[in-house]
Amino acid sequence: MTAPYYTDPSTSSFKVNPVSFVFADDGLVPNNPLPFLLYKDAIPFPADIPAEEAVEAMFTANGWGSTWRNGIFDYLHYHSTVHEVLGVARGRAQVRFGGDHGEVLEVRKGDVAILPAGTGHQCLSASSDFLVVGAYPPGPEMTVERPTPENHRKALKLIPQVKVPATDPVYGADGPLVALWRKPNRA
Repeated sequence: MTAPYYTDPSTSSFKVNPVSFVFADDGLVPNNPLPFLLYKDAIPFPADIPAEEAVEAMFTANGWGSTWRNGIFDYLHYHSTVHEVLGVARGRAQVRFGGDHGEVLEVRKGDVAILPAGTGHQCLSASSDFLVVGAYPPGPEMTVERPTPENHRKALKLIPQVKVPATDPVYGADGPLVALWRKPNRA
């Protein structure tokens, strides 16, 4: 099943407009009615600082914290208590977003994926130098859930309680996430 795909908002005020997908609940991975956002080549990398520090600085400046550096788990999982941003600092990977019935997307250095709470994700393959910086908006701590019926039931109660962030981790208070996640449900 293909997820609905969007390329909004149409505006020239951003260096990179996101592409967005809305992934359906598949009975094990809840996903979210808010759109998953992918910015391609959105991170500027100054020559005088390491790439991972540039990603962390961007996210932190835009109000997203609790940063970490690593890859993406090679097993299907989601976070039901918090939204997550993943910025690729090095390398490239094939990642399935939205669970087993989601979309396989290539992410590479400079790309940013924003996952609303409940969005399934799994790294399928990656270059040896692949490095991601993750971060979260203010709120509860991140938890990792695997797709089980019990976790799904719990997630359906938790996800609606996760607040919409005040800022986009790439563009701040006036970024596309702020507008897209406050739109009425597209369904």
